[in-house]
Amino acid sequence: MHPPFSRNFFDLVREQAIRVPQAVALVCEQGRFGYQDLADRAARAAGALQAAGIGRGDRVGLLLGNRVEWIDLCLGASALGAVTVPMSTWSTRAELRVLLADAGLSVLVTGLFGDRNFEDDLLALADEAGMPPPQRCFLINGASVQFPDYATVVAAAAPLAPLPPGAGPCAGDDALILYTSGSTSAPKAVPLRQFALIENGFNIGERQGLTETDKVLLASPLFWAFGGANALPATFSHGATLVLMEKFDAAIALDVIEREACTSIYTLPAMTAALTRHANYRKAALASLRTGVMIGSAEEFLYAVEVLGAGSLCNIYGATETCGNCCVTWHHWPVARRSLCQGPPLPGQLIRFVDESTGEVVPDGTPGLAEVRGYTTLGYVGASALQNEKTFTADGYYRTGDMGKFNAEGDFVFVGRVSEMIKRAGINVSPAEVEAVLKRHPSVLDVAVVGVPDAARGERIFAYVVPVRAEDFDAAELLRHCAAESSKYKVPDHIEALVALPLTATGKLQRRELQKTAVEQARAMVAAVKACAA
Repeated sequence: MHPPFSRNFFDLVREQAIRVPQAVALVCEQGRFGYQDLADRAARAAGALQAAGIGRGDRVGLLLGNRVEWIDLCLGASALGAVTVPMSTWSTRAELRVLLADAGLSVLVTGLFGDRNFEDDLLALADEAGMPPPQRCFLINGASVQFPDYATVVAAAAPLAPLPPGAGPCAGDDALILYTSGSTSAPKAVPLRQFALIENGFNIGERQGLTETDKVLLASPLFWAFGGANALPATFSHGATLVLMEKFDAAIALDVIEREACTSIYTLPAMTAALTRHANYRKAALASLRTGVMIGSAEEFLYAVEVLGAGSLCNIYGATETCGNCCVTWHHWPVARRSLCQGPPLPGQLIRFVDESTGEVVPDGTPGLAEVRGYTTLGYVGASALQNEKTFTADGYYRTGDMGKFNAEGDFVFVGRVSEMIKRAGINVSPAEVEAVLKRHPSVLDVAVVGVPDAARGERIFAYVVPVRAEDFDAAELLRHCAAESSKYKVPDHIEALVALPLTATGKLQRRELQKTAVEQARAMVAAVKACAA
């Protein structure tokens, strides 16, 4: 497909309204909307924002679930050259305090999310000394004497009139500032540019084989890069339909896929497992699924292809800092190849691998620290800007903190997080590699591996297994399995069963929490041995 001409989100939906006038752009709880519908709604949202004093470079905060107003405001802010700053609806009041203090918002739009009323949090935070509130705040579906109703504000404002030259958006303006967690205690503020999101998003969609006839299911939040920086521009740049769920629910998702005949899915291992273990799961009901993107191990990827029936599912690699993804497999590759790598770099994305100690580029095929340049953020903003010097190289590469390599075909192969690598007797052991071996045992449903400090060997390997059935767990059998399939230095020192692995709300493994548990258990084991010896 020919890439769109537009270089900002607002122009993109207007372009698609002309190119595919009959296409449905968005399906969500609030209704069905064509591209012209979204363009009209965005113009009204932009008019309301302009009446509130918002202009180019101002920041518009969104504390909302996945709903049409999120899209309206993101597009409307783009029309003004303003920046959308989505915030996590999972944030605690304490976390909101940090986000609001850092974000520098000119306006915040929020409301109800499930049983959460963010107005209560805002009023409580406003009472705290030194808490800078947004200059303006509008509520969606909330009754308040403190904050204006968003729908009333939009209805009272005239749609945005054409702006004079230089007053509107530019391709290089920031479209989004996404807050992402990582190696630091506070979230990092990641600005992403208009043109970069559209061009990189188009390339992601191309790897999936998207066309204007596709329907893309997104149950992950738009405030996460997987949604706002990936699924949204990938879908809209192809004139396809974004099928949006306000939050993930397996039963509802199964119904939506069948009812809307979704052809593409943005999934995670935890989502796939929830879908296929649900009582309503029928593979035949998912027959419309063809493609999509998936984060996970080779085993998790192959499982998703099989149980979802999405034979052209794509494996991916990236980060918020790289506009969501910088590597994606081609949808038409053999499934075995797609499972073993994350694909070649997307057009415009450059990747190199450097030695962890020297910083020198390593030979081809040798694992090293992955660094990316191209459709990446130019640097963090707010308090996290203090990390720019150590996170970005002098020649403009983003230091991912991941170990990877290119295989013989030039595809990116993820090895593991540098911070998660286990150094056993001076040898690097990838947790993912040990996990992959354990997952091949039929009794293992899920597994996570962490390192535990050890005076003699540097680190010991602890594996936590979720068995298919509790009565089938046999640590000795699993150790024999590992010994038969792995080098001796990769065999776990300890294997323990868990009912479930600790996961974040986005389905990511909380490896640090698991490592804390492992360290405590290791200390208890040492103490028990000493007590017996005494």
